Amino acid sequence: MKLKTVLLSTGAMLGAAAAFAESHGNMADSMTLVSWGGAYQSSQTNAYSEPYKAQNPGLEVVWDESSNEAVAKLRAMNEAGNITWDLVDVVASDAIRLCDEGLALEIDHDEWLAPAPDGTPASEDFGDLIVSDCFIPQIVYSTTAGYRTDMVGDTPPTSICAMFDTETYPGKRSLEKRPINNMEWALLCDGVAKEDVYDVLETDEGQARAFAKLDTIKDDVIWWSAGADTPQLLADGEVVMGTTYNGRLFSVIEEQKQPVAMLWDAQVFDLDGWIVPAGLPADRLARVKDFLRFATDTQRLADQAKYISYGPARASSAPLVDKHATLGIDMAPHMPTDPANATNTFLYNYEWWADYRDDLDAKFQAWLAK
Repeated sequence: MKLKTVLLSTGAMLGAAAAFAESHGNMADSMTLVSWGGAYQSSQTNAYSEPYKAQNPGLEVVWDESSNEAVAKLRAMNEAGNITWDLVDVVASDAIRLCDEGLALEIDHDEWLAPAPDGTPASEDFGDLIVSDCFIPQIVYSTTAGYRTDMVGDTPPTSICAMFDTETYPGKRSLEKRPINNMEWALLCDGVAKEDVYDVLETDEGQARAFAKLDTIKDDVIWWSAGADTPQLLADGEVVMGTTYNGRLFSVIEEQKQPVAMLWDAQVFDLDGWIVPAGLPADRLARVKDFLRFATDTQRLADQAKYISYGPARASSAPLVDKHATLGIDMAPHMPTDPANATNTFLYNYEWWADYRDDLDAKFQAWLAK
């Protein structure tokens, strides 16, 4: 989407923001934000919450690192009638599930969120990345693999299927302790065409085939739940290769200068963003709306890319992505969407996983326990 050439005047933008804030009435003086911890949460703190706190003296912002358990915990909070979270960062498939279950609030993106600097409504600026009426996109990221450059001999891996090749690349691997991505990669490396993966995975036979492929490396896997685990395992030399989010690998490679390289092959694109828990009292909801308008505007989403290699979800933010805030390196080549990194991508089907996640989660945990 091209930016329009006529910009809104500064006065008009400030006036709209003031009117928006005035309509909120009393706002809570504290806010609990839920995210994933590590480098990603740090990027949100630097780009969103600290600048917002500077504009709102006295506001207390508490971070909770429970996003990987967001669905289960919000279900429990709803059952208990005690919603303690104000804003939750989730992947797109979880946002769809929470919206379908009535646990996330449906929002009017153009009413809640700021337009682009040229006046383009938020719904157009985010475009197709708004995959649910409850979802406010922040970033495009990928789950991909990294490997120790000093542990792979003279033939570094070029394919995700190296994960299953323990003869050429002996040693421990790290994989996320959930079926998502692992099932897809297992089928790809068992010969299933990319376009057929989800059709195969819908069947009992396809699921058994994926588990059988994972069986071939099960004894060599260290399972992780936190995105920081694989970078630490790689830094410590405990695994020869492992999967995690591309921003975590960027951190261990570029910031920590560890002997680690990125394996972009079959990286799985996904979306991450905010949902607002249903049932917040008026003062907490007013605070959330005010924060969201600030934290998801064009400049703030571009600012996050100064700290981590995730692509901002707004079209108007992309041209503003510049150099890393402390390293001074150009961030564009480190984005998963960079053409050089996206020669063989796998498109994660969040709608499919929203339908099948609970069932496959149970089967995956049962398989792990065998």
